[in-house]
Amino acid sequence: MRLINKLKAFENQYVFLKWAMNGEYGKLKYVGEDYIEFDVVDVDTMSYSETLLIAAPLILEVAIGGSDISRIVAEISSQLTP
Repeated sequence: MRLINKLKAFENQYVFLKWAMNGEYGKLKYVGEDYIEFDVVDVDTMSYSETLLIAAPLILEVAIGGSDISRIVAEISSQLTP
């Protein structure tokens, strides 16, 4: 199974994504066959800082869970208004 096929199950989830040039925390907005749309979260302000379109072959590593991801989800959730 290709990484892209596996990532489609995690669209709209917060992850740590590492690609050829960098690595950032953010939200997978769209996973396609040729690119991934990724909203980067600034971990200091918990706001979206930019949207990246990353070529699929450049993806090196994706962390789906963990304490850092849980902290980001909790902090962003606490900022939502009811």
